[in-house]
Amino acid sequence: MLAFRSLGMGSRSRMRATRALFIKHGAESTPEGRSLRRLREWLSQAQREQLARKGYFEVIGNESGSQYRVYAGTSGNVCVVDERDHPQEGLCFMPVGSLPIGDVMLAQKIALETCEAHVRAVAKGFTPSRFHFRQARLLG
Repeated sequence: MLAFRSLGMGSRSRMRATRALFIKHGAESTPEGRSLRRLREWLSQAQREQLARKGYFEVIGNESGSQYRVYAGTSGNVCVVDERDHPQEGLCFMPVGSLPIGDVMLAQKIALETCEAHVRAVAKGFTPSRFHFRQARLLG
């Protein structure tokens, strides 16, 4: 016969912490998890906080000085932001190949910061909507 005992409060919190650590380690050992970790390493502290809190981070174009918002995603996830902080124009561009989300977002960040004119030349533009760029897609 099996016997069970009630776990004390300290044991439960240790079990939850152990489970969270196990889940985090398992998620970070996948290509998606590693790419998101790499993305966070390349972001500034302010960008990491934006991504965790709002589901996007902002970058400044190297040539025009325009402000771009990179939302969590792999395509159709970049927009130009106006001085009132509103999305004005959506841009769809991504690196060639099947890459995990973090690698795509990192490539988009680097491209906007180093070769903005080339990005603008190849990107497909679209009209952004509040639904398209909703803040529910959080990454941390």
